[in-house]
This record gives sequence, C-alpha cells and structure tokens, in this order.
Amino acid sequence: MKKAVLLLLMAAYSVSFAQSQLVFVYFTGKPNKAAFYANPLSELSQKSLNRRTALGIPLNDQDAPVEPSYIQNVQNLGFTVTDYSKWLNGVAVNATPAQIQLLQSQTYVQSVESFAKNTSGTTKIPDSNKWTTETITQKLLTTFDYGSGNDQIDQINLKPLHLAGYTGTGVTIAVIDTGFPYVNTGSAFSRLWANNHIKGGYDFVTKGSDIYNTGLNNHGSVVLGAIGGYITNSFVGSAPDADFYLYRSENATVEIPEEELYWIEAAEEADRKGVDMITTSLGYSTFDDPQYNYTYADMNGNTSFIARAAGIAVSKGIFVLIAAGNSGQSSWHYITTPADHAQVFTIGSVDSSGASSGFSSYGPNSAGVIKPDASARGTASATVDNNSTITVNGTSIATPIAAGGVACLIQAFTTMNRDLMRNRLRQTASLFPAHTDQMGYGILNFGKFYNMTLNTSELVRKNGITVFPNPARNILNVASENEVIHLEVYDHLGRLITKAEHQKSIQVGDFAKGVYYLKIQTKDKIYYEKFIKE
Repeated sequence: MKKAVLLLLMAAYSVSFAQSQLVFVYFTGKPNKAAFYANPLSELSQKSLNRRTALGIPLNDQDAPVEPSYIQNVQNLGFTVTDYSKWLNGVAVNATPAQIQLLQSQTYVQSVESFAKNTSGTTKIPDSNKWTTETITQKLLTTFDYGSGNDQIDQINLKPLHLAGYTGTGVTIAVIDTGFPYVNTGSAFSRLWANNHIKGGYDFVTKGSDIYNTGLNNHGSVVLGAIGGYITNSFVGSAPDADFYLYRSENATVEIPEEELYWIEAAEEADRKGVDMITTSLGYSTFDDPQYNYTYADMNGNTSFIARAAGIAVSKGIFVLIAAGNSGQSSWHYITTPADHAQVFTIGSVDSSGASSGFSSYGPNSAGVIKPDASARGTASATVDNNSTITVNGTSIATPIAAGGVACLIQAFTTMNRDLMRNRLRQTASLFPAHTDQMGYGILNFGKFYNMTLNTSELVRKNGITVFPNPARNILNVASENEVIHLEVYDHLGRLITKAEHQKSIQVGDFAKGVYYLKIQTKDKIYYEKFIKE
C-alpha cells in the first residue's frame, strides 16, 4: 500500500511540473467577514481606521481577511501556498491545465486567472534600466544646510513647506523596494533611528525580517535616503521627519511575476499599519520567462495584478506614488506597471534645467490616461547611502523626492481629499494645462500648491500665537501670551529678509508684494506663520 501511494505521489509530482504556470485562484466570498466588521481591530490598526475616518472611507469586504479554510482546502489538493491577497481574495499557485480545471471545479473557487500574457514565445526585451540609469559618485560636503540636496528641493519649490514647519512629521510612508542594507547602521540614517522614525519592516520575498542584510541590493536604501536621509550641512531629504515602514518585494537577481504578489502583500500590510503613503520605484513589463511579458496594450491600469492592487490601495486613502520607468531611450519606451493605473501618482524625471531626462519613460497609458502625472529631478539627483551622499539618475530617485513633498502636504492638510490633492498637484505643475508624454503636467510645485490652498484672508491662530493684519501693508504684529525673543522673515524661496529682537512687531512696508514666512521664537517654542504683503 505504501508503495502504491508513493507511486501516486510521484506521478502527481511529475504532472504538477509539466506545463505549469503561475495562476491566481479567486475565492467566492469571505464567510468570516461578519467577525471582522464586529471587530475591525482584529485586522487593521487604529491608525489605519483613523485614516479611513479622517477621509470618509468606509470599511468593505476587501478589508476582511481571506477565509483560512479556503487556503487550507487548496493546500489539501496538493498545492503549495505561500502568497495570497485579501484585497483580491485569493491565493497564487503554480498549476498545470489539468490542475486549473480541478481548482475551477471547487465550490469555494470563483475563478482562476493566469499570470501568463504572452503565448507567442518571443524573447525578453532587455531592460537594463529597470530602476535607474544610475552612476553613483561620491559628493563633496558642502556648507549649505541642504547641501547637495538643495537644488532638487528648490526645483519642486518645497522649502516653503519646510520653513512653515511641514517636514513630514506624523506622516507614515511605506517604501516598497529591493531591501535596505546599511539603513540600520549607516550614519546617513542615524537621525531616523534617533527620532524613532523607522517603525518596522518585512521581507516578503523570503518571508523574513532581514531587510538590512548587506547582501541585498541597495536600491531601497538609496530611495529611502532621498526622503529621510540626513547628513549635517551635507544633505537633507524631502521629508526628514516622516515615519517609515520598509518592505522588500523585489528580488534584484531575477524578474518573476511572483514579485507582483510580494508587492501586493506589502501594500496590504502597509494598509494594516495605517500608512498615509506608499512610494515604489519598481515597475514591470518583461520577465525572465517571456510567457509572462506584458505588451503596451496591457498598460491600461487594469490588466496587471499589481496595478489592480495599487488602485485598491488608493481607494483606502493611501497616496501611492510610482516611478514611470527608465525606458525612454529603449525599444520599450513606455511606462511600466503599476505606473499605468489612473489613480496612482506617476512620476517622471527631469534634469537640472527642467528638461525631460532622456531615459524617462513615456506615457500615456494604453487607455489614454495622461502619464506620468508630473515630474521631479531624476538626473544627477542627490541622495544618501550608508555614510555618504551620492548622485544617481532615474525616475527611481525622482519619485521619492516627490514623495517627500507629498508627505509635507499631507502633514499640512491632513484631511484633504486625496483625489483633490492629486488634482491640485497636477494643476500647480509647471506645464498645466498642457502636458507632454515624458513630463506629464510638468515639474511639481509644492510651494504653489501650499499657497493656493491656504486661506490667507483669515488670522492664523495656533498654539496661542496670532499674526495680524494678514495681509499686511506696513507693520506685521504678533499676539502672544509669551515673550517673543526673536522674529525672522523669509521669502517664498526660504531666504532671510529681515529680523528683529525682543519685539512683537516687524516692519514690512519696504517688502515687494507676495508671500512671506514669519519665524517666531518664544522662550519655549518656535512657530512659523505665513503672511501676505499687499
């Protein structure tokens, strides 16, 4: 009897590896959803629930976990299940045509969908620039506060938000990438650790926690550095006070469709933790096995599994930024997925002069949606890695630079509808209402967004501080219960214009008309208030 069983198992084993392909098994429903609705904290953190409440987003069945008995049933059929999605409500397995029929016959299975897209047998299109066309070089230390990051911060006009006190504080970002070697030890990231800004992480490739392994590709570290990196007088990231979850979804040594699933699992975990944003400098069009390759027609925002999941993440109130890709000068010059989804915010690359980087991938998506949405600097951009500042090229670096700016906006306008935020980012970009296929609506302008959004006709009251009159003509006054030790006025570019000691008013009559920022230092705190000079 044992021998017969063994022979049967061996036969099943040989069949399972004959003409098998990766498929996703969709389940019919979630019988356990009532228990979830009765106790949402069993699946989502309070921070995740708070985000939904603040943005008016109700819970739905996607938020409930996958039915465990369904997963067990699939395993009982002889399949190995390592990856599954509650948003898509199913599991991924490798199956032969006969096994697919078996799965489809199960009462708890709604449908089975293959990852395979290309049956023509064409070979993989080389794409050596999946992440960056980067040339990493050491940067000399500078004496500026922002150091080598100054120009890229100025290009997207982000300093006005920083000066107003919006540096990402309280905003949580999930970085989904290749791994994060040296982030736990490098001095360029020590400020994040000292201020408890690294909240956690996970490796969805190996199903482990060793995201800082020095054998991993450092692409994720470089991406994180553009947002949260800090070296005194040498570099400041675009949101140095944001919080981060670090997730590995990409195995840099291979290109397999399972990586889409790893990303989906990472995005779902990010939602559980209550992140405000996801930034990803990854994209997919071709794989090591060409049967899984996508065509441009597939770049419609709905074909790939990863694009569908990215859209669900957006529907949960998460602001999702995706790199357009670096294929602008290759035979495949289009954006890749999930940058093709209409609701994600896709970032292209420009150089220091504001021209599109040659490598930046082209839109629109195949459904005609304008992509990228906007652009930031990705040519010779500064970031940090381990202990040093470096220079890299690619939409991979433009995306986190932009992501930091969005984090500052979310801090400033916490409850703003995210669709409205995306639209205003497009409308305040440099080319709007025009656009190009490489730059989208142009270079982002965070200061313009901030200034247009604030209601400048009313007094700003915060923590016992009032600035009036606003707008001002000759004298700007400060009402405070505490002694004012120091006043400084900065223009919209962050340049110091004038200052005063131990006064509660300051002369502004000689200023040109425009937007300014007042720094108020009392005995215990420092405040930043925006005002208009008439």
